[in-house]
Amino acid sequence: MHRPDPHSYYDSVQPRARRLRLKLGVDFAAKRIDGEVALEFGEAVSGVLDLDTKGLEILGAQVPGQGPIPWELGEADSVLGRRLRVTMPDGTREVTVRYRTAPDAMALQWLDPQQTEGKVAPYLFSQCQQIHARTMVPCQDTPIARVSYQAEVTVPEGLTAVMSAGPDGDEATGDGRHTFRFTMPQPIPTYLLALAVGRLESRDLSPRSRVWAEPETVASAAWEFAGVEEMIVKAEGLFGPYPWDRYDMLVLPPSFPYGGMENPRMTFLTPTLLAGDRSLVDVVAHELAHSWTGNLVTNASMEHFWLNEGFTVWAERKILRTLHGDDAAALGWATGQKALEDSLERFKKEPHLTVLRMHLEGIDPDDAFSSIPYEKGARLVAALEAHVGEDRFGRFLRDYMDAFRFTSITTEQFCAFVEEQLPGALAAVNAKAYLDEPGMPATAPQFHSAQLDGLTALAEGWAGGQRPTEAQIAAWTPAELLVYLQKLPRQLTQADCAWLDAHFKLMGRGNHEILVEWLTLAAAADYEPAFPRIREVLGRVGRMKYLRPLYGALGQHARTRAVAREIFAAASPGYHGLSRRVVQSVLESYPA
Repeated sequence: MHRPDPHSYYDSVQPRARRLRLKLGVDFAAKRIDGEVALEFGEAVSGVLDLDTKGLEILGAQVPGQGPIPWELGEADSVLGRRLRVTMPDGTREVTVRYRTAPDAMALQWLDPQQTEGKVAPYLFSQCQQIHARTMVPCQDTPIARVSYQAEVTVPEGLTAVMSAGPDGDEATGDGRHTFRFTMPQPIPTYLLALAVGRLESRDLSPRSRVWAEPETVASAAWEFAGVEEMIVKAEGLFGPYPWDRYDMLVLPPSFPYGGMENPRMTFLTPTLLAGDRSLVDVVAHELAHSWTGNLVTNASMEHFWLNEGFTVWAERKILRTLHGDDAAALGWATGQKALEDSLERFKKEPHLTVLRMHLEGIDPDDAFSSIPYEKGARLVAALEAHVGEDRFGRFLRDYMDAFRFTSITTEQFCAFVEEQLPGALAAVNAKAYLDEPGMPATAPQFHSAQLDGLTALAEGWAGGQRPTEAQIAAWTPAELLVYLQKLPRQLTQADCAWLDAHFKLMGRGNHEILVEWLTLAAAADYEPAFPRIREVLGRVGRMKYLRPLYGALGQHARTRAVAREIFAAASPGYHGLSRRVVQSVLESYPA
C-alpha cells in the first residue's frame, strides 16, 4: 500500500480513474443528491480499488456487463471519512457506484428561497476544496489523481445548473424536471468539481467570458466585471495562452464562504465583490491567475498548498501591476502583509502551521487554512524573481508551466526544477527558511512606494493627533483608504471611531473590505453606533475572511461578546458549514 496524500485513501499502486461520468439528481426537498458515478480507467484493470467517501449512502457497485461487484465501507475517520473498497474482476474498464449524499454534506450548501436574492426559489452550490469532493461523489479525492469528467444534472424545471465544465446541451424530461449536460475534457483535481443550481441568468462580457447570477444581481455583476477580458489578455501576456477555452463566472448568494473559488470554466465569486464602484474586481485577478498557477499546475496534496496560492498571489499582483502600475501592486502587498501578520499571530502556539512545506497527517486541512501559504509563499516567489531578474524569471515561469502542464506536483519536484533551471537560486534566497522554518525569514522582500510610505506614516501618527486632511480624504482611492485603516492602532477610543465615521462615511460603504476593516475597529472599541451594521453584515455575509476578524474583535468586551453570541445563534443556520466551524472556534476562544 502506498498513500502519497495523507488526506486520501488513494493508493498509487491501484488503478487510477482517468474520467468520471456523473448522473446527479438534485432533490431540494430532501437536501440530497441521488448520484451515479462511472469511473473509467482507460484500460482493462482488476483487483482492489479504494475510494474516498464521507457521509455518503452507498447503494451498490457494479461493472457494466458483469453485474454487481463486492464492496465494503471502512471505519469512519473524522478527517478522511470512510474508505469505500470495491473488488474488480479481470477485464474491468469501468466501475459504477450508486449513492446518495447526506443532507449535511460539507461540499453542498442548500439554501431556502429566503436565503437568496430573489426569495422565490431554492439554491444549491458546492465547495469541494479542501477535501470535500468525497461528500458529493465517491472518488480518488486527491489532487494527484486528476480526472476529466462528463455530467448529467437533473433539476426542477425553472432552475438552471452550471458546473466547472463546458455546457453540452439540455432538455426537459417531461416530469417537471430538466437535465443539463456538461463536459470537462481537461484533467482536473477533484477539488475543482463544482456545481450550482438556482434561478440563474447570464450576461456575455466578451466572446470567451460571461457572468452568471440571480436575475436580481446579474446586471450589477455584469457592470462590475465588464473589464475581465482586459485582465485575461494581460494574464496571457505574462503566462501564455489561456488554457481552459472559456472564463465564466458565477456570483453566488452571500453565504459563500470564500471570496472566490477558481473552478475552471466557472469561477465562483462572493457577492461582496459587488461594491458598485469596481473597487474589488481585483479579486477576479487572483481567481483568473489560478487558471495557470493552481489549475494548470497543481499542488499534489494540501501539504503543498503554497504551490497553488503563493504563486497565485504573486501572479495576481503582477496582473495588477500591468493594469494599474507599481503603486497599486505595492498597496496589494501591504494589504497582504496585514493578512499575513494576522495569521502568524493566530498560529503563534502552532508554529508548525506557519511553514510552507506542511506536515498534516491527522490534521484537517481546513483547520490549517490561513493566509500563510498565500502571502509567505508569494514572498518566496517574489524573492526568486528579484534574485534572477524579471525577464529570466518570466522565461522560467513559462518553462515551469509547460513542464508540469495538467499535472500535480510536490514542493520537492518544484525545488528540483528550480535547481535545474535556476541553479543556486533557492540557496541564494534562503528558500529553506520559507519552506521549513516557522514565521517569516528576516530577508523576506519588503514592498514600498511613496504612496504606501505616506499612508503608513500618517496612520502611525494617529496616537500623536495626526489626522488626514479633507483634501487627502477626498483624493484617496478605496485601496488607499483600506491600507490606512489597516495601519491604524488596533485599539481605538469611541471618540476615534466617531471621528473616522464622520470623515470617511464608513458605515455606508459598499466595499466590504473597507466596511469590515472599519467594523472590526469599531467592535474592538465597543462603539455602539456600529452595532446595527455589525449585526446586518454578520447576519447576511458568510465569507470566512470577514467572520473571523469581526467575531474576534467582538470578543474583547463583555457586552460585545454577548452581542456576538446572539448574532451567531441567529445567523449560523444560514452560514456554510466551513464558516460555522470558523466562528465556533473564535467563540470558544472567548474568556469565560
